[in-house]
Amino acid sequence: MSALLWALVALPLTAGTLLAVAGRPADRYAPGVAVVAAVAALGLAVTAAFAHPRVEAPLLEGLPAGLAVDGLSGLMAVTVTAVTVAVLVFSVADIGPGEARARFFGLMLLFSGAMLTTVTATTLPVLLMAWEVMGATSWALIGYRWRDPGRGDAAATAFLTTRAADLGLYLAAGAALASGRSGSLALDDLPHATGAWADVITAGVIVAAFGKSAQLPFSFWLSRAMLGPSPVSALLHSATMVVAGAYLLLRLEPLLTRSGWGAPVVAWTGAVTAVLLGLVAVAQTDLKQLLAASTCAQIGFMVLAAGTGAITGGTLQLVAHAVAKSLAFLVAGAWLTTLGTKALPALRGAARRHRTTGINFGVAALTLAGVPPLALWAAKDVLLAGALHDSTALYAVGLAGAVISAVYSTKALWFVWRPDAAPEARAALPPYASPPYAIRLPLVTLAVACAALTVTSFPPVRDAVERVLGEHGQPEPRAWEFVVSGVLAVAVSAVVWTHGPQARALPTRITVPASEWLRSERAARALVVGPVLRLADALAVFDDRVLDRAVGGTARATVRLARWTDVRAERLVDGTVQGVADGARALGRWARRPQTGQLHQYLAQAVAAFTVLAVVLVLVR
Repeated sequence: MSALLWALVALPLTAGTLLAVAGRPADRYAPGVAVVAAVAALGLAVTAAFAHPRVEAPLLEGLPAGLAVDGLSGLMAVTVTAVTVAVLVFSVADIGPGEARARFFGLMLLFSGAMLTTVTATTLPVLLMAWEVMGATSWALIGYRWRDPGRGDAAATAFLTTRAADLGLYLAAGAALASGRSGSLALDDLPHATGAWADVITAGVIVAAFGKSAQLPFSFWLSRAMLGPSPVSALLHSATMVVAGAYLLLRLEPLLTRSGWGAPVVAWTGAVTAVLLGLVAVAQTDLKQLLAASTCAQIGFMVLAAGTGAITGGTLQLVAHAVAKSLAFLVAGAWLTTLGTKALPALRGAARRHRTTGINFGVAALTLAGVPPLALWAAKDVLLAGALHDSTALYAVGLAGAVISAVYSTKALWFVWRPDAAPEARAALPPYASPPYAIRLPLVTLAVACAALTVTSFPPVRDAVERVLGEHGQPEPRAWEFVVSGVLAVAVSAVVWTHGPQARALPTRITVPASEWLRSERAARALVVGPVLRLADALAVFDDRVLDRAVGGTARATVRLARWTDVRAERLVDGTVQGVADGARALGRWARRPQTGQLHQYLAQAVAAFTVLAVVLVLVR
């Protein structure tokens, strides 16, 4: 079983790396290789979801690398690989032969493989590595057409925003090590940390998750990410990076609950994001921007579920949203390719021109709207039951977000299905050819999957999912909750469809520029970027005027000291050395005197002196 799990994460990562490194020479073969690798990964994911393998390997001293598949990660692995297959098949026709296909398909596989590693990681080191690879590949994919400066700027904004939030995960890892209770950095051990370290871990995880999943106040980066290719948006928003934060919160729900404050913060942030970003979606006139804002809102429900402990509802929401949102983005990409526009007024009647594509988009939009009996209707009610169990106010805010989702979804449907009023306007439209098979196949497949997920509204299916996830005793939605949410969704959708965006009662005529989502990017620049840059300028001035001058003064003083040493100390040392040398030479001369050849004269004189002394002594006696 360990080989199965290693193969699951290694296959897309290895194939993606090889394609990205091979570059343009491999463009011809890249689509086929990528699709085959993705299909094989899907088969491995399905097998792993049933087998529940677990592996561990040494990484660092005391910090092993662990991977495992359980109920939650098994569902996620199947969702990630299934959506990846659909998106890559669509990309075969969307990314033309003239583009860098090996780089694109390689990065897409790397992106998917990093998400697979994220959902199967059991230790923080592995999670951090996958988290980083996912962020780096998202930057490269958003800026795939890098010759356009705007796309490069959008990629940098997305990368830097999420990268700043990612620091929270490093903070959590450091706190886990310092706590002494999570020495292995296993995710299952994090809830057991105590004291202030537990609060630091909780705060770090929440910040990292909010940044990755574009929750308030980080939502604005997702708007800029819409400049990437449509397949990138479809994969980014549905089953990979943007839902990674929500998955992490669902996985670490015990940590949020034990902290005491983490769960309410997460729940209310998710609920408020669902409402405010839902209103932003209502106000959009660009289809991709509408779908992007709706992603933030829909993920808000998953975050709400994590904060209230409604893991079953959050998981159902995640899976159903992944299928519906990938389908919606792929249809938007098909219209952008064939009609050359993503503006809603210009797309009026687009669904009528090719009914299959229009029906597919209708299924995705109605799923997002939460219209019974589609999957998100049931998922929202299951997670809102958890909110109602915690707080009536929280339930009311969540229900308001669900109603708003019906507004923006029906608004998009109204535009693409309403015919142009003027026949001459319809005649002026470019001819619309039937999409190629590579585009129609994934769209129809995803639409069928959306329809099939309606079985989640049946209690036996929900109970089965709950058993798979290992969650028991969660609040069950009562009949009146289903009725209220369903009636509201249908009623609001009917009102929007009947009156259209021109209805005075609906704020759908407001145009909100992509960079002005709740002015959050402007606020981030004013509150964070501006002060940081001003601090950097002040530090630069301090560096130039204080540190640089101090270093220069120190250098000049050192040179002067060296010169003084050369003039004073060197002369003293030289004199001392010279004196020692002169003394050594004098001693040498004295030592050489016995070697001059006159030693016999000294001996003769000594003999004479001793003789005279002897004679004197004899005479005296």
